[in-house]
Amino acid sequence: MQNAWVLLILTIAMVLVFDLTNGFHDSSNMIATLVASRAMTPVQALLLVGVFTFLGPLLAGTAVADTIGGFVSLAFVPEQLGIALVLCGIAAAVAWNLLTWWLAMPSSSSHALVGGLVGAVLVSTGPDNVVWGGAQLAEGKLTGVAKVLLSLLLSPLAGFAVGFVVHRLMKYLLRAAHPSVNRKLRHGQWWTAAGLAFSHGANDAQKGMGIITLVLVLGGILPAFTVPRWVILASATSITLGTLLGGWRIVRTVGYDIYKLRPLHGLDAQLASSAVIFGASLVGGPVSTTHVVSSSIMGLGASERPRAVHWMKAREIALTWVVTLPGAALLGAALTWLLITFTHLH
Repeated sequence: MQNAWVLLILTIAMVLVFDLTNGFHDSSNMIATLVASRAMTPVQALLLVGVFTFLGPLLAGTAVADTIGGFVSLAFVPEQLGIALVLCGIAAAVAWNLLTWWLAMPSSSSHALVGGLVGAVLVSTGPDNVVWGGAQLAEGKLTGVAKVLLSLLLSPLAGFAVGFVVHRLMKYLLRAAHPSVNRKLRHGQWWTAAGLAFSHGANDAQKGMGIITLVLVLGGILPAFTVPRWVILASATSITLGTLLGGWRIVRTVGYDIYKLRPLHGLDAQLASSAVIFGASLVGGPVSTTHVVSSSIMGLGASERPRAVHWMKAREIALTWVVTLPGAALLGAALTWLLITFTHLH
């Protein structure tokens, strides 16, 4: 019993560390457009993004948390083993987040989370304990890994498309505007950045909420999967602290290395990104802020001057997207194998 409590506390702490690295990783994606278009100073941008990131999970419900908490099925796995698997999966996601931050690559924390957990479960209990969702998908229902992967796959495409359309529309509406309109556009970015930060908090913090609630159910603390208020507050606080720390290494990649951003570009990218992310949050689809922001910048660049988009940098980012899931899965599997081998958990 004592070992189970230690594992439970360690796992919850690791999830909060994941939330911290998630905020740390994704803050750069949210403030990059503000800083690159000179709408705000870095400190102002961080404070604005921090406040609205905190409000997102408090006000947006738990639809994404329900999805994240349901793509692995550990109800019939021994209590200590089930909690240990979650610990290894989350540790793998944290390690991947730190590695890609160090390499200044805007990878997906969502991909890392899913990959780490699936890898941990596969190597220990086999594929039957992963809710793949394939059979339900054939019946027109989205659930489990299928829902998670479909959300992660479609969201960058949606970001690109919405960024393309929004920028074309804004260019048309402002076709006769005086250059002084840039001042108003910079002020407008304050609102769209707040919306993006709120959407990010509403979607990303719920991933940690879902995993903590899953662990509490596995440990017998909760009788059913219902996210407690303290879990919402803990995840919101952790991801906000990570956001305030700021992942400055990725700001240049997103803000400068994809497309040269001016005030209108920053406004349009934030507007497109927040619309896609918040829409996904309402239907319980976990998406990557990194993917959506980067792809929306590519979309608006393609709508204006396709040759000016740094497609090689876009290719590097896309490669990171592709390798994150299997890379985090291998890490999760390796950590789980080591844990089982040296502790004889079964």
